[in-house]
Amino acid sequence: MRAKLPPSRIENPRLAPSGTLKIAWADRHMPVLRRAADGIAERGSLRGLRVGISVHLEAKTACLALALQRAGAEVAVTGSNPLSTQDDVCAGLAEAGPGVYAWHNPMPEDYQDCLRTVVATQPDVMLDDGGDLSVIAHNDFPETVANLRGGTEETTTGIHRLKAMAAEGLLGYPMVAGNDARMKYLFDNQHGIGQASLDGIMRTTNLLLAGKQIAIFGYGWGGRGLARRAHGLGARVIVCEVDPVKATEALLDGCEVMPAMEAAARADVFITCTGCAGVLSREHFLVMKDGALLSNTGHFDVEVDVAGLRELARQRRPARANVEEYVLPNGRSVFLIAEGRLVNLAAADGHPVEIMDTTFALQALALEYVAVHGHELPHDVVPVPADLDEAVARVRLEALGVRIDSLTPEQVRYLRSWQP
Repeated sequence: MRAKLPPSRIENPRLAPSGTLKIAWADRHMPVLRRAADGIAERGSLRGLRVGISVHLEAKTACLALALQRAGAEVAVTGSNPLSTQDDVCAGLAEAGPGVYAWHNPMPEDYQDCLRTVVATQPDVMLDDGGDLSVIAHNDFPETVANLRGGTEETTTGIHRLKAMAAEGLLGYPMVAGNDARMKYLFDNQHGIGQASLDGIMRTTNLLLAGKQIAIFGYGWGGRGLARRAHGLGARVIVCEVDPVKATEALLDGCEVMPAMEAAARADVFITCTGCAGVLSREHFLVMKDGALLSNTGHFDVEVDVAGLRELARQRRPARANVEEYVLPNGRSVFLIAEGRLVNLAAADGHPVEIMDTTFALQALALEYVAVHGHELPHDVVPVPADLDEAVARVRLEALGVRIDSLTPEQVRYLRSWQP
């Protein structure tokens, strides 16, 4: 028989009233998630199951955990990044019932221990963000892997890791590529990253973006969203890419396109958004302008070579809350925001509520899908069923009061025929 969830491990239970207010505000603006949870509850497909979650632990995540709980699941949740966890939200969520194992800026070993705690509860299904739960499960918890019906992955970085595991024949259960659904990447990755990352930079520095040159590294959906909003704020946008097709797209979207070394000497603000490591390194730091701002919006803090920056700098000192100044050997200073961790969550509140409403509704339905059909699915990264994607879109349009047309039977027949 599976053991009960261990008691929550959080920083300060007395912060619950503040966290509860944040959760209530987010919930007010998440009608799609509520509708999805109501449907899951009616079908009873998660009733009595245990869900393990590792996602950036702030108010919208709390709404997801509580929606799954209302649908009948038992929920164990931790964060997916040390700096994105909000202590008051953890307190409010723990008071509402789920097991919560997280606090803001833990020591690395404590962060790992919280992830291990969730995996050790032997969940039936998991929601991962970055792949850490799956990696820990496969490395250290074979009984969890054996019992898991499957899970869903929230972000691009996690999909890359899971596909690498599957390619080596190591993935022990099906994982739904939640990040690759249209209702995720077209909105969460593009509009969410675009708004939230610039919000994090602006609120942390209190500096003007209009007139500045902003270098964006990576022109995936996140990079596209960043470029569009930076243009709208009056910035001059530079894009650095390794994919010639995406580089061409950036050029036709009105951006300057150039190698990273050229951009390093010209830009005022840098935002990495690639999912790769070592995007900005020592050679780039040494040619940057005095006062350049460095930030990252990728999942892991490896895109800006922070270790190399620390070794290179003659001096390192706080410049402002969540901003650190590095004085280089040439006498110039560069300023690193949020330790090079994802700026939209480590320096702001993450994606807008309405964006995460559709993302988390999709993830809740994907968890239901693997709970019901996991035994039929291959041990691989599998797509979100198209009908789930479309159902979330329709509910979102209804919530906005927007109506659309449907194809007539004649139009359906025309599209399915090869005859003129």
